[in-house]
Amino acid sequence: MEVAILGECMVELSQQPDGHYKMGFGGDTLNTAIYLSRCGGRCDYFTAIGDDLYSAQMKAEWQKEGVGVNHVITRAGANSGLYIIENDDHGERHFHYWRDTAPARELLTIAPDIFTILMDYPLLFLTGITLSIYSDADRETLFAFLKRYRLNGGRVVFDNNYRPRNWHSQADAIHAYQSMMENTDIGLISLEDEIALYGEHQVEACMERWISKGVCELVVKNGEQGCTAYHQQQYVFVPLPNVVKPLDTTAAGDSFNGAYLAARMQGKPLERCITDAQHCAGVVIMHKGAIIDKGIPLQPGDLA
Repeated sequence: MEVAILGECMVELSQQPDGHYKMGFGGDTLNTAIYLSRCGGRCDYFTAIGDDLYSAQMKAEWQKEGVGVNHVITRAGANSGLYIIENDDHGERHFHYWRDTAPARELLTIAPDIFTILMDYPLLFLTGITLSIYSDADRETLFAFLKRYRLNGGRVVFDNNYRPRNWHSQADAIHAYQSMMENTDIGLISLEDEIALYGEHQVEACMERWISKGVCELVVKNGEQGCTAYHQQQYVFVPLPNVVKPLDTTAAGDSFNGAYLAARMQGKPLERCITDAQHCAGVVIMHKGAIIDKGIPLQPGDLA
């Protein structure tokens, strides 16, 4: 079973301990795609990139990772986006973006045929950042497609990844997220992002918001406080097995998502999917940059 992943990838510059910057490639959906592949899952990536040197290097790196790139569109004369990561003393990341003219923002307009292609995938993954890069008209087109996709038997997986700077206003973001909730089957939700969007509230209120909209499988990620999940009309709490001091939290949620989806595709039970995802994220946050070295084990069994 393959997952279709819809989003944007950019050139990444991450600050190193010596103050210099290392170039790589990242973006929340691409990070998820790579960690999903490394954890044994299969996915195809849907995006648009430029025809510049760095875009070509990005695509080549995705292929090396086992991510499907047959549906990546190259836009002549365009450059892919860029972002810089800086980390504070607690490992928390601060982003600086140059993405306003990135071709991924126009994907749904320049390649409307992707909706026909996406219909053949059993799972479609996207995020709040995916929503934010599209125009209002393209978002409405996307929501209409998601309704058709789900009626056709497809399941939509959504990570609420909320970046205020990407939206015209908080009200616009809430409106889009409300529409997305109604088109989501599996929610992989960060409580921190929910609080940033809706204000201070508890896990229970967050879960009620999503479940009341019809989400049938929900995982609320709450950092050191572990995860609370809902599946088959039952709630379960999965504590974080080991609390570590992070070096870089850039891809914490993305790597969690990738490992979780890979485990679900392998038929593992819900709690095992969460513990696999927690372990993977725990490894990733102990290294600099969104994509860590490929040789680093991401699952306990990889050490054998």
